[in-house]
Amino acid sequence: MHFGFNRYSSILLIFFVHILVYAFLLAIRAKKQDRLSDGLLSAFLFLAGLYIVPWMTGFAGWYDNKSGPYRNFLFYTPFVHGLLMGPLLYFYLKSLTNVNFRLERRHWLHFLPGLLYLAWCIVVVVVDRLILKKYFLMNGEEDPDFAGWYQWLQRLSIVGYMIASVRYYRSYQQYTREELSFAEQAALPWLRNFLVAFGVITVLPLVKEILQLIPAIDALDYVGSWYYFLAFALVVYYMAINGYHSIQSPLRKLHFEPGESAPASTESTSAPKQFTAAPAGETPAPPDLDRWKQRVEAVMHSEQSHTDPELTLSQLARQCQTNPSQLSRVINAGYGQNFNDFINEYRVNALMDKLRAGEHRNQTLLGIAFDCGFNSKATFNRAFRKKTGLSPKDWIAANLVA
Repeated sequence: MHFGFNRYSSILLIFFVHILVYAFLLAIRAKKQDRLSDGLLSAFLFLAGLYIVPWMTGFAGWYDNKSGPYRNFLFYTPFVHGLLMGPLLYFYLKSLTNVNFRLERRHWLHFLPGLLYLAWCIVVVVVDRLILKKYFLMNGEEDPDFAGWYQWLQRLSIVGYMIASVRYYRSYQQYTREELSFAEQAALPWLRNFLVAFGVITVLPLVKEILQLIPAIDALDYVGSWYYFLAFALVVYYMAINGYHSIQSPLRKLHFEPGESAPASTESTSAPKQFTAAPAGETPAPPDLDRWKQRVEAVMHSEQSHTDPELTLSQLARQCQTNPSQLSRVINAGYGQNFNDFINEYRVNALMDKLRAGEHRNQTLLGIAFDCGFNSKATFNRAFRKKTGLSPKDWIAANLVA
């Protein structure tokens, strides 16, 4: 097989191979561990790898021979599937934040435009190559993957799914604060960087179009566009590394579906709630607020609920014999806090009681924090400083050392 190695084709080839390797590894993990998120990311990486093939092989000389098999292979094989990339990343985000998420029939409508383009490509192959044996449905001069109408349709699609993804993630962050006592871990901080990378992919084609309006850059034409594909390959490679190495096993109590009535836990709940959390201080107070506060405090004391590092609002609601919506209103209106801050304050108070009792002389500070329900050093330090204004060591020095 002819492949002209040069700095342009070789650099893209390196990224192409690495991206496909990550796609392969994610596909294997998706099958072994039944991870839909890995499967969706694997599909995205595979399509992203295909996206750079025309430019990679073009610089390797595959477009040069107009009557050769390589040129026909590029023309008749659809390598650019931007209409599928946006939905894949959007559903990847949903599958990470909802352990019960599965692709249903209605979700496949999002992939319909991309599948229709793929079907059209098959029609072109059948008519031109198998029936007429000549260029008919395509002109033989331009690669259909880079037709202007198709390129702009892809850009609009990716921009739309980028906006939807950002809105979804922001809503999810609010959910973690209102529903989970382990909000910082459940918020998947690395996912924010992933979305930034998604945003770069969204903006890159528009930047490319703007730059080509500049005569000096437009004169570079094919070579100038190579830098766009290099940037695209770099971003996708970052997303591959980030997605493969940063993802932990989906948290078993993560079940976020905005706008739908669903429990926040994979466990059954007595009263599913729709996530419509309001900021602390703006939630209307429920009737008999003081009585409800007494009940919550009694349960927290008797059950020591804060010591469960994966405590959810739904769990505490069952312990209080109420529903999550009612409990959320009590905590928001009665304490001026969201659920995450409310539970962390209990944990900090319990830790300070242990410190006053001298447990830090027999156990590490982090060990005490874990006993009180914290599940990471960073979360413990942040919650302690928020409550006391001091670091744990400074608080000990100021309050316990004579």
